[in-house]
Amino acid sequence: MWLERLASWIDRLWLPALRLVVGFVETLGQHMILLFSVLRWALRPPYRLVVLLEAMVFIGFESLPIVLLISLFVGAVFALQLSSALKTFQAQAFTGATVGLALARELAPVFTSIVVSARAGAGIATELGSMRITEQIDALATMAVNPVQYLIVPRVIAGTVMVPLLAMLFNVVGMCGAYVVAVGVQNVDRGIFIEKAQWLLDPNDITQGMVKAVVFGCVLTLIACQQGYNASGGAKGVGVATTRSVVGSFVTILVLDYFLTDLWLTLFQKG
Repeated sequence: MWLERLASWIDRLWLPALRLVVGFVETLGQHMILLFSVLRWALRPPYRLVVLLEAMVFIGFESLPIVLLISLFVGAVFALQLSSALKTFQAQAFTGATVGLALARELAPVFTSIVVSARAGAGIATELGSMRITEQIDALATMAVNPVQYLIVPRVIAGTVMVPLLAMLFNVVGMCGAYVVAVGVQNVDRGIFIEKAQWLLDPNDITQGMVKAVVFGCVLTLIACQQGYNASGGAKGVGVATTRSVVGSFVTILVLDYFLTDLWLTLFQKG
């Protein structure tokens, strides 16, 4: 009798875990298949530049105000916290350098990608999901227009290009916010603030952040397109696809950030 109870208990624990693993592998496989399809169709004509420019405007230009606003206050808050902490060790001179390193390596690509995912990624998933449930995607296929090439390729390319540009602007505006707070509020010497930032920041730090931004931009648009493209179940299904897009993008960005940082340190600092 106790063996039957033990077997039942194991089944209750094992089966949900197995379903979780299988679901993760299946989802990962779907995204990889879509990525390969995007790469294949991106190299084949016709090249719809107008659609690409519209996607770049939606993902990049229309996300610019919220990205700049967030970058300004992220830099300001980070400088305020750091200058207060470094004051204890008489090291306020390194406030600018520390903020610059944090923005270039981590804060700019991660925050930019999260903002773009919450705004543009959700919009992409909703738009494609609505097109799926209203059979507009099927209509494109009927008219001999490949839906992946027409709907997904421009958005993925636009995300891959625009997120690094937004991250670079995030760096600039974030440093401006840090400068205003550190120099104007915390009384850090302006010359030392700039000198230490120039001394410690190098192109390798900027490159690390830009590489991350490229990967994050591609991933977040790919996830949004995949969720919206495969939406089902009416209006509720569109909402579920949008939620999965945002949550999946957030988690994926943070997980990839760790592995990309570890890979970068292994290749360029430990080698």
